[in-house]
Amino acid sequence: MKKIVYYFSFTLLFVICFNTGRATTIFNPVLPGDRPDPTIIKIGDTYWASATSNEWSPLFPIFKSKDMINWELVSYIFPKGAPGWALNNFWAPELSYDEKQKKVFVYYTARSKKNNRLTIAVASADSPDGNYTDHGPLVSQKAGSIDAFEITDDNGKIYMAWKEDGNSIGRPTPIWMQEINPDRTKLIGQPIELFRNNESDDTSWERWLVEGVCIFKKGKYYYATYSGGSCCDKKCNYKTGVARSESISGPWKKYENNPILTDNTDWKCSGHGTMVKNGNDYYMLYHAYNTIGDVYVGRQGVLEKIEWTDDEWPIFRNKATYDRVSESLNFTDNFTEKSLKPVWQWRVTQNIDLKTGNKGLYLGASSENEQIGTLLVQQSKSLNYTLKADIDLTQSGNNTFSGVSLVGGIHNGFGAPLAAIGIYVGKNRIEIRKNQQTLEILDKADIKANKVTIIMHVTQGYLLSFSYEYNGKNIAFDKQIDASGLVPWGMGFRFGIVASGTPGEYACFKKVELINN
Repeated sequence: MKKIVYYFSFTLLFVICFNTGRATTIFNPVLPGDRPDPTIIKIGDTYWASATSNEWSPLFPIFKSKDMINWELVSYIFPKGAPGWALNNFWAPELSYDEKQKKVFVYYTARSKKNNRLTIAVASADSPDGNYTDHGPLVSQKAGSIDAFEITDDNGKIYMAWKEDGNSIGRPTPIWMQEINPDRTKLIGQPIELFRNNESDDTSWERWLVEGVCIFKKGKYYYATYSGGSCCDKKCNYKTGVARSESISGPWKKYENNPILTDNTDWKCSGHGTMVKNGNDYYMLYHAYNTIGDVYVGRQGVLEKIEWTDDEWPIFRNKATYDRVSESLNFTDNFTEKSLKPVWQWRVTQNIDLKTGNKGLYLGASSENEQIGTLLVQQSKSLNYTLKADIDLTQSGNNTFSGVSLVGGIHNGFGAPLAAIGIYVGKNRIEIRKNQQTLEILDKADIKANKVTIIMHVTQGYLLSFSYEYNGKNIAFDKQIDASGLVPWGMGFRFGIVASGTPGEYACFKKVELINN
């Protein structure tokens, strides 16, 4: 696989002192935008991370860093789309490195085409940035199996821990562990239950589930961090606790002062993290909603140092702050490179048709994605931003509309169909649409221009306004549209460009510019 590299443009000034094994300053979010269920490992002097993709391809981004603060998006686990067995719900990748084999393994969750169950599978590669070979499903319980994590005991035995997704059918949620063969292709022996959610107390912070387990060893104890509560919507109350045991198979004791990771001024609903060591210090990369950005931006990647009590329990100070400078998230793409920048994603169900080069991006039109059209999207990373697209109508199809849109779901429920609101230009009109429904016609004329700029303004994460420019015109649409009801469950909003129309025709985008304020 050809290595594709995209650098986040950070203009932050910071002091990092990793020679002593300590990060003196952390600027969060370290992974801005919707990056749920983050995983992190260290190989040599380099850190590698990934996160949930949900329904957007390429699947499972691979990030690289020397300091855990500045990350470079280098590739994807599955750059060509979903493995053949998998349908959707691409969640919770978990990276693991086998020092003896010099191989990287990644466990992940997806829904199986065969039985429609949430299923844990595994892939491997000789290098963290690819090429990954999928080895297929490992476990698929009736209630669903999610959130895998690998741990090796003191005797060299390798185990996979995971959650049985009982809450999806009104049942308890045990955390299971089972030995796995060295090739990571088959679970062996019998599964062992480590612990489950507190069923006897409906007021427990765990509520109806425990999930997102991360197991590590320090001193005489194995520790398991885990999350409970509601993770992923406007009413979230997610928190993180810890249990420990002197034997990997138990008995496991939950910390009496759980939860250890809770809401603070800047972050809420924190959880599903992975521990990583730096020198003698322990850190956790976890996801959380920014209290201001809320669900509209999504669950972002937050890094925090683990502290230790006198009786050897890991805890957090719960003082992570929001430090990201919005201008550092600005982005411009002229599409002149031979391949698409990897920050762009598309729906996993669509076979994307596009060409890049000196003339810009030719994006194949369609009526896919709930009749919206072909979508190329990025994650919203701030609440207030402007998205501009320059379109060459002379190079676009006669029956094609080119657009910029905010993309979400038709409601905040699990698995809601796609919805998008945006501004679109064709050769005979400019209009605002919700999916294929015209909300307002802004300009109805025979538009002959090799540059039409259409603009979407987003404020507070969900309030939309639009404007456009061509042939000396500069027109703003005064009415503001509230898109808050379209934020999807478990995902922040995406923004992006659209090619709607007859397959075989193309929308020609010359430039896309994102300005965060």
